[in-house]
Amino acid sequence: MRIIPAIDIIEGKCVRLSKGDYSTKKIYNENPLEVAKEFEDNGILFLHLVDLDGAKSKEIVNYKTLEKIATQTNLKIDFGGGIKSDKDVDIAFENGAHQITGGSIAANNPQLFLSWLKKFGGEKLILGADCKDQKIATNGWLESSDLNVLDFIANYEKQGLQYTVCTDIDKDGMLSGPSIELYKEIIGQSKIKLIASGGVTAIKDLVELKAIGCEAAIIGKAIYEGHISLKELRQLC
Repeated sequence: MRIIPAIDIIEGKCVRLSKGDYSTKKIYNENPLEVAKEFEDNGILFLHLVDLDGAKSKEIVNYKTLEKIATQTNLKIDFGGGIKSDKDVDIAFENGAHQITGGSIAANNPQLFLSWLKKFGGEKLILGADCKDQKIATNGWLESSDLNVLDFIANYEKQGLQYTVCTDIDKDGMLSGPSIELYKEIIGQSKIKLIASGGVTAIKDLVELKAIGCEAAIIGKAIYEGHISLKELRQLC
């Protein structure tokens, strides 16, 4: 199972939120490149980079941060937040994204998302399936929809999608353990490569996510708050 640390960006700074609430913002480092290099120095190969300003905007905002990390590390970056147009997709890839994640756009404009899937292929596109009470949330989690997360993933899998990152919003940043039962449901009904996100608190959570069949796990606040050390992750990697 791949281990993917997360860097969330607001105004060019490395931050974390709780349950996606922007009012809970906590700044951990004003230089995300420093954080990314520290991850790489400890054997990490992948990075989940989220433009939180872009997520609630109409376009990518922090693409310069993406470019800095992509050009000054060898991390394979999946990038999301604010990808809502062909131009945004081009900006993300041109600035070094290895993969891009589309969530709001996949919910609100499926034809456009499918056009990207057709153009770039299932290896380059990740479906952002972020949910609360199994209903898809959009636009930086500020809006909810009537889309069921299981149906949402299944419909795109039929179109050739290979990866999805699923966050149970109630778990995000809460250090209360991942949404194991939800992930079991998703894995039980599909062959999608599931990237678990939200709630990872300890190494035992990673062991459990691997045991149920997750392809990867994203870790955020647990690293920044010292619940999981980079030394432990280095040993795992």
